[in-house]
Amino acid sequence: MKLTQEQFDKIARYLPLQRGNVRISNIELINAIIYVTENGCKWRALPKEYGNWHTIYVRMNRWSKNGTLRRLFEALQLENIIRIKMESICLDSTTSKVHPDGTGSLKKTANKVLGEAEEVSRQKFIWLPHLTVRL
Repeated sequence: MKLTQEQFDKIARYLPLQRGNVRISNIELINAIIYVTENGCKWRALPKEYGNWHTIYVRMNRWSKNGTLRRLFEALQLENIIRIKMESICLDSTTSKVHPDGTGSLKKTANKVLGEAEEVSRQKFIWLPHLTVRL
C-alpha cells in the first residue's frame, strides 16, 4: 500500500513541517513506514526505492518518541485511508525459557537414595501463584 498525494494532503496537518535540507519527504517516509508495518520486514530489508533505511528509521524513531507517529496513524484511521488495530505486545525470551525445576514441577525421586520415609513424604516447598491487581 502506498499513499497517494490526495490522501497525504488530508493528513499533512498532523505532521511536523520539514525544515532545512531534507532528502526524504514526509510522504516518502510514511510510505516506507507503512511498507515495513504491512510486510513485517526488518528495516535493513527496506527496498532502495524508499531511500536509506537508517535515515527513515531515525526519523520514525524521533516521531515515535514525540507522539507524531501516534497522531499520524490516528489521522489515517479518521480519514478512512487505512484500517488497523493498534496493539502492543512485549515478549521477552527470558520469560519463556524456564528450566522444568523453575516451574514448580515435581522432581524425580526414583534414583535417589531414600533416607527416612517421613522426610521424603514431607513437602519441601510450596508453589503458590499470586494474583496482583494494579489500579
